[in-house]
Amino acid sequence: MHFDENEPQDVREQRFAEERAVRRARRNSRPIDLGGAHIGLTVVISALALLAWSGELVALGVVGGIVLLWFLVAVIRVHVDGDRAGHGFQRAYVATFGWGDMI
Repeated sequence: MHFDENEPQDVREQRFAEERAVRRARRNSRPIDLGGAHIGLTVVISALALLAWSGELVALGVVGGIVLLWFLVAVIRVHVDGDRAGHGFQRAYVATFGWGDMI
């Protein structure tokens, strides 16, 4: 977004709204790659299972709660951004577990 200080506020807001709409349409038209997110979810589930198996129930609750909270924040963020249903859920899933691409 380019900021021009001489531009009237209402014109600037309209231009910003149009740019956001174009970015949203472009983002929604692209397919989402879920491969890395599946890897990240597998790692998290494995870590939670290891914590449960070793009897670390407090750590299990803390780690599980943090992951759940992060996912809920991501779902709320994509919902506020205008994504609904499956595409929004996939974006939240990738936002939460997409770090699995780096493994």
